[in-house]
Amino acid sequence: MTDTKKTENESNLKMEGEGSREGSRRFQEAQHEFAESGDVEGKAKEAAEAVDGDEAAELEKARKASAKGETAD
Repeated sequence: MTDTKKTENESNLKMEGEGSREGSRRFQEAQHEFAESGDVEGKAKEAAEAVDGDEAAELEKARKASAKGETAD
């Protein structure tokens, strides 16, 4: 798989607007790799612990901001 850690300025993707086919393809490939890695349950447990733990307020703030199309500070 191609390196997905490039910054936006380093990306070789051309602007396609919303619904980028290349972006969708990369996302789908990454999701399949993750699912096949076998660590899905471990990551789900980790996420549940974060939501219920000390990070809860920060995660909720980020969730609300992203729902508005913003980033949490």
